[in-house]
Amino acid sequence: MATTIEEKILDQPTENPATKNLVEVSDLHFSYGKREVLKGINLNIPRGKIVAILGGSGCGKTTLLRHFGGQLRPSSGSVKFMDKVVHELGNDELFEIRLKMGMMFQVSGLFTDLSVFDNLAFPMREHTDLSEEMIRDLVLMKLHAVGLRNARDLMPSELSGGMERRVALARAIATDPALIIYDEPFAGLDPISLNTIANLIRKLNDALGVTSVVVTYDLSESLKIADYVYFIHEGVVVAEGEAAEMLDSKDPFVRQFVHAEPDGPVAFQYPSQQPYEEELNIKAATI
Repeated sequence: MATTIEEKILDQPTENPATKNLVEVSDLHFSYGKREVLKGINLNIPRGKIVAILGGSGCGKTTLLRHFGGQLRPSSGSVKFMDKVVHELGNDELFEIRLKMGMMFQVSGLFTDLSVFDNLAFPMREHTDLSEEMIRDLVLMKLHAVGLRNARDLMPSELSGGMERRVALARAIATDPALIIYDEPFAGLDPISLNTIANLIRKLNDALGVTSVVVTYDLSESLKIADYVYFIHEGVVVAEGEAAEMLDSKDPFVRQFVHAEPDGPVAFQYPSQQPYEEELNIKAATI
């Protein structure tokens, strides 16, 4: 008997609906070799909200995301998704919770040899027993939601940057996940495409009743659509609060980030133990 997406989800272990947070990150540490990237991250992702995680390049945002789906295991601490500690799950349970997550990758991640239609149909064909007729209707519905229903027969190479991002967004919601993760969704877009993607993220989150995490360094757009914001710097959360409060924040890091100031807690130079003059053997000028 055919299995619908909803039935597939109902067959999986259920979480406590009374739990306020869909994701809870507690004292998360992680290192690549001797380089410590995450140094005690604590944050919560409330159900039905859009949470933005902001920070400069290399601060650990994408590394944090990889713990959500269990691609990485923490050195210590934990990520809890739907009341389950992710790194403690076996392969079968991990596969089940990943079915409840949608991902819009930083570089879209579309299959280059598949059409727009088949890119969206792929997860439905892979994870459900839906008929091709039902898959067709669902794909067209998702594409219509992002304004690309008539682009279904195009190949990824025929799409503009903004269209490609919209297809990636449609694929992220293809199986109606509980959590949608956006990794740098605004990177490389022109202002019109950028604003379109931002508005789609907000509208789809509200219409579908899902929870969204937007990881980005684009401050202006994320503050327009997010309900809550975390700022990460050097592997820890240095500031957090309601998005509307961030523009007037007195926190030094937030002020530097919001106003794009060159001087502040975030240094331009990568940390060095040896002074620049000493490393180049430059002697101070004498009078």
